[in-house]
Amino acid sequence: MSDYYEILGVDKNASKDEIKSAFRKMARKWHPDVNKAPEAEAKFKELGKAYETLMDDEKRATYDRFGEDGLKNAGFNTQGPFAGGFGDLDEVFNSFFGGFGFGGGSSRRADPNAPQRGDDLRLDIEIEFEEAVFGMTKEIKIDHLETCASCKGTGAKEGAKPETCKTCGGTGSIQQTTRTVLGHFTQIVTCPHCHGKGTVISNPCPDCHGEGRKTVEKKIELKIPAGVDNGSRMRLSHEGDAGINGGVAGDLYVVVHVKPSLYFKRDGMNVFTKLEISPAQAVLGDVVTIKTLDGERNVSIPAGIQHGESVKIRGAGVPNLSKPSMRGEHVVVISVKIPTQISNDEKVLYERLYEIQAGRKVKGSVKERIKGVFK
Repeated sequence: MSDYYEILGVDKNASKDEIKSAFRKMARKWHPDVNKAPEAEAKFKELGKAYETLMDDEKRATYDRFGEDGLKNAGFNTQGPFAGGFGDLDEVFNSFFGGFGFGGGSSRRADPNAPQRGDDLRLDIEIEFEEAVFGMTKEIKIDHLETCASCKGTGAKEGAKPETCKTCGGTGSIQQTTRTVLGHFTQIVTCPHCHGKGTVISNPCPDCHGEGRKTVEKKIELKIPAGVDNGSRMRLSHEGDAGINGGVAGDLYVVVHVKPSLYFKRDGMNVFTKLEISPAQAVLGDVVTIKTLDGERNVSIPAGIQHGESVKIRGAGVPNLSKPSMRGEHVVVISVKIPTQISNDEKVLYERLYEIQAGRKVKGSVKERIKGVFK
């Protein structure tokens, strides 16, 4: 037979408050909506049986003396409150404790007439790669809720005012009594007449239709700082929806999406470009004009540079977002391009170079030499 005290994790002298506290803790652990273990449902039902028995003085006395069989012989229902199923955890707590939800806090609602902060808004914009590097000012448009100028946010027509809800007395909520296997329990629910506002408006404002706020399009000059990156988020304080009952407005979050560049690749504060050079340039070195973020610029290619190595131009990268005077590097990655077709003059020069480097004369065509090697 089950030990109800052991199931709840309390001793046999536990008070009702201790049993309640233990049940809340164990219910959060084993409710099937929270715990997906196969045994969770059975354990949760056992918790209900234990709680129901130990919270009833007569049942508890019978159980302490004769155990679970004694309850059955005395005609008590030992199936428990969840034999036919159970609701979500909030419903369980509301039923058992008169409004203690999943978080364990009181169900008492805040004053519906107190100032409430407005909602935050999000706007996504797209800018060019160079605009992100050097910054810009861009005009944006948003649709947000503003306090109605006609009624000053009251929602009532000029000359009228909101009236206290007679159903809830201005609290925005009412008490509702529910009958359960444990008796009658009272919980707090939203007032069905005023829908939680605590007031009703008989003569609504024609401009906002009684809402106290209305949707307005607004233009904002947005300053995008130099060095902003793809996915960066900018916050504009109090540019979100207007608050309720005089509450402060929410914020507007602008998320920046940067179009990729066909020429530059960015990594933090550094930008990368590729530069193709000939074998002769790689061997002898050269000065080449390339495109940078600041326009065309000469870059020196050192003699003997290898394929895949790079040349760095300091201070030609992306500005630091918090300190624009500091910039990253422009990294030029070298790609040595081997020609697939050459002229007769080039062929003579390559053959002469081969003779010098190999220390022997060129005999026959390339195909003939290859044949001789693998003959």
